[in-house]
Amino acid sequence: MQVRVAVVGASGYAGGELLRLICVHPGLELAVATADSSAGRTAGEVHANLAGHPALANVIFEPHTAAKAAGAELIFLALPAGQSAPMADSFDGDVKVVDLGPDFRLADPAAWARYYGGDHPGRWITGLPELPGTRVIIRNATRVAAPGCYATAAILALAPVAAAGLVRCDDIVVVAASGTSGAGRALRADLLGSEVMGSVSVYQAGGGHRHTPEIEQALAEITGARAGTVRVSFTPMLAPMPRGILATCTARLGPEGADTAAVRAVLAAAYTDEPFVHLLPDGSWPGTAAMAGSNGALMQAAADPRAGRATIVVAIDNLGKGAAGQAIQNANLLLGLPETAGLTSIGVAP
Repeated sequence: MQVRVAVVGASGYAGGELLRLICVHPGLELAVATADSSAGRTAGEVHANLAGHPALANVIFEPHTAAKAAGAELIFLALPAGQSAPMADSFDGDVKVVDLGPDFRLADPAAWARYYGGDHPGRWITGLPELPGTRVIIRNATRVAAPGCYATAAILALAPVAAAGLVRCDDIVVVAASGTSGAGRALRADLLGSEVMGSVSVYQAGGGHRHTPEIEQALAEITGARAGTVRVSFTPMLAPMPRGILATCTARLGPEGADTAAVRAVLAAAYTDEPFVHLLPDGSWPGTAAMAGSNGALMQAAADPRAGRATIVVAIDNLGKGAAGQAIQNANLLLGLPETAGLTSIGVAP
């Protein structure tokens, strides 16, 4: 018997990807899909890639208020910042919820105020199952907050080496390029094809990006570091591609030093049994195209003893492991389904 689920915010890129994954999932059935300005339109009209599905193409997007009455056992929230919290407050306590937005990611009210403003909505379980001990917690939860796309890539790269003490957490630099779908579907001049094609650009440099405190929070928790002692300098970039993230993460090596073999050994130990995270053979480096359409993450690492830094590069699909795929992975755990159900680590290429 399939589990009925709802998608709130189904007209956006992440919402559309959720619909695509749900329609091929062996254990999930769509109860309702909601939208704001696209309410009344069909899924096939809004998402052309769904037009060929015999049932989903004609699903009509309802107003957001329809989610509560849909009889869904689990609800996905794919909404902009500030919209998930009031929606979640209206749901019954026994309804499971996976939030793809940022409302419940941060524990520190001061960090929330700095990066988002307004009242702090609180914090839910961080929905990154690969973090040690998190999988069991998710299975026993009812509310899960999926981390942001950039944060997912950076945390996967850095958490094992930070926990092992191979790197210092007070000197971390992350430079990551994302496809344009990471900025959402709103009409903006800086996202027009004429502006993006043939150009790579930086935005929100200098500590301004909202995923920065997520990365610092995760590394502080996994290492037991004192509040404020983890420092991440994060520079996001917009690349001329529709989807994908390539995150280059560097950190100063710890006092004992480490070589490439040591860094790779720690990553291999952390992810050997993980179904979606793959450490590439030595000398092979990840690219975004290999992960398109998947929930996978490709990883490679090297140590530079001369500079005293470790470099770890991770490629994910920002709409897959960075959003909808990860949300499905969390839903599988919440519902007692096989964690890999409806998901793959294999990308679409070329």
